[in-house]
Amino acid sequence: MPYSIKNGLRIYYETYGQGPPLVMVHANPFDHRLWMHQIARYSAFHKVIAVDLRGYGRSDKPDAPFQLADMARDVIGVCNDEGLTHAPFFGVSVGSGISMLIALEKPELVEALVLVGGSSSGSDNMIRRIEGFLSADLPNYQLRHLRDCVAPAFADSPRGRWLLSLFNARADELSGACIANIFRARLGCDMRGRLSNIKAPTLVVNGEHDNSMAAGLLTASLIPDARHVTIIGGGHACNIEKPEDFDAAVASFFSDKGLRLCAA
Repeated sequence: MPYSIKNGLRIYYETYGQGPPLVMVHANPFDHRLWMHQIARYSAFHKVIAVDLRGYGRSDKPDAPFQLADMARDVIGVCNDEGLTHAPFFGVSVGSGISMLIALEKPELVEALVLVGGSSSGSDNMIRRIEGFLSADLPNYQLRHLRDCVAPAFADSPRGRWLLSLFNARADELSGACIANIFRARLGCDMRGRLSNIKAPTLVVNGEHDNSMAAGLLTASLIPDARHVTIIGGGHACNIEKPEDFDAAVASFFSDKGLRLCAA
């Protein structure tokens, strides 16, 4: 079980396969398994590094306040432990914010960005999320949040119900206070004024039913030469809802930019 302790916490991550690296950073309220389809697809040819953010999975769950920059340093610590010098970063929701911040603070580390959701600032609904994760019934609130992250039809499908229950099964191991701090950290980091400095080729992806669509479109408009793609029928976590469509959009982007991406 690999852990990085570069930033003073134990940050759990898993690696799959060998070859050129890909770094994958998940969303609230998931864990590294949010990338299960992409791990299966790419690990035959790439070294896929999937991180459990602080607050999730087997990573530490600090109750003390922190900033998004601290979460970015957690991911950078994993990269350092794995000897990475240059890699594409895939991020969903807060994971996309962390990936953007790394591209701004450590541009030499980021070969390309795939930003799902892609908001570059906080939003008013995060106050509601903070209140929800501090409520007395964390498992039920997390399940409601999970359903909000996907299209209604997916949430009600047999596969969707199973996948969301899989992520919700560990709710009793979570710290609502830590997750609330993740949302506070996201609220405290507005990158919109800095996005013109991102040099890495960037793809922003939103599902058709993603409530972050407007924020994703804005991010794509502010990053030089960024591409925006909408996944029809998908929600906020479209990479797990519509993996074939998501992977096709990523493959097209990488091919057009002359970037290496091999898939099974």
